[in-house]
Amino acid sequence: MTLIVISIAQFIIALDYSIVYVALPSIGTELAMNEASLQWVVSSYALLFAGLLLLGGRIVDKIGGKSVFIGSVLLFGLASLLGGIADNATLLLLARALQGIAASALLPSVLALLSQSFPDGKLRSNAYAIWGAVGASGLAAGVVLGGLLTTLSWRWTFLINIPLVIICVIGALKTFRSRTPQTEPTTIPVVSSIAGTSAILLVVLTLTLLADPETSPEFFWSVAALAILAVVAFLVNERRSGSPLIERPLRKLRALRAGTIAAGLYMASVGTEFFLVTLYLQEQRGYSALAAGIAFLPLAAMVTVGNVVAGKLIVRNSVQRVLGLGFAISAGGLLLLAISLGIDNFWLGLLPGFLLSGFGHGLIYTAMFVLGTSDAPQESQGAAGSLITTSQYVAGGISLALLVLVIALTGPELGYPLAFGINAAFALIGVVLAITVKARSNAT
Repeated sequence: MTLIVISIAQFIIALDYSIVYVALPSIGTELAMNEASLQWVVSSYALLFAGLLLLGGRIVDKIGGKSVFIGSVLLFGLASLLGGIADNATLLLLARALQGIAASALLPSVLALLSQSFPDGKLRSNAYAIWGAVGASGLAAGVVLGGLLTTLSWRWTFLINIPLVIICVIGALKTFRSRTPQTEPTTIPVVSSIAGTSAILLVVLTLTLLADPETSPEFFWSVAALAILAVVAFLVNERRSGSPLIERPLRKLRALRAGTIAAGLYMASVGTEFFLVTLYLQEQRGYSALAAGIAFLPLAAMVTVGNVVAGKLIVRNSVQRVLGLGFAISAGGLLLLAISLGIDNFWLGLLPGFLLSGFGHGLIYTAMFVLGTSDAPQESQGAAGSLITTSQYVAGGISLALLVLVIALTGPELGYPLAFGINAAFALIGVVLAITVKARSNAT
């Protein structure tokens, strides 16, 4: 029962990043949002989630996983209700932001409860394998489920969370053990978290404004200057602060650094593929939301297959080889998509690229977490996992803004192939990373 509740919560976190993808055109039509503003329906969730994730981990360490789990999942449910009834763009973006804030505390509590419930041995390994598979499958399932729900109304992509939240709360009350809160002094890096989150949001806003032809030069350069100042302030604070956002011992772990970079490259390649495919299918091919969701089925299925295969390959091979294989297959699939968009036949044009990139996606997702946590001490496994996830979603927000900018500047006919080509380029960088990284030859 414990693992079921934890898995449902992890599924919600991953699902809600991608479930709105297929609904974006419907949301844009009803709430009068253009592509640049629609990007924020995804990014407001991803960036607040990523920016506050490490802070959420410290809070969990301070007061315990069960309390934070229940509080954050309830906030997630309320935010989902707000999104489901939102009648304007401002309320919708507020709901997505609140979902991101809730997820930033929910994920660390999930990791803490997972570690507490399965402290060692084979059960722990199996539990973490299931957790990773649920995360990747949730991202893939989101686009399929989003297509099905949008046929009723895009609002159901938010309201579907409410019964899942109720199950999580009831399950947590019945199965999780309360932990005695820490009594020793613990510094929570509030200033560092705010500085880091502000820097990320301002960088993405700068890219978004660059894609909007109605933005005045004065406003753009003002925001760009603030973004630069925020990034510098964050870096200086991290260097000098007695309570940095990224704890100093973690910075010295080579495999963790590699896993964190891999997570960013994952999101800049196959991680943003769902967003591009959604807009392309509905806006350029004229697919309905349901048809787009069905078109994603083979891609989603191959992500799950890749997860399963990755777990078996890592047992017999070095994790960096599996990571490199995943990035290489993904690069091939993304390049295939870039050159086949002009083929009208779905089976000959899009499907081969979907199958390749989906399989590579599954391999990468599992391998990057195994690699990143392979040299982290037991007491830092949760912090290491949170750092990898932070990199994943920060890169997602920034790369989405970059891809929207590319399409806006070049037009859809050239922009979509170019965007998939950029995705493929990031995947190729991932291959280079996997070749050069020095990690344990058989990390488990």
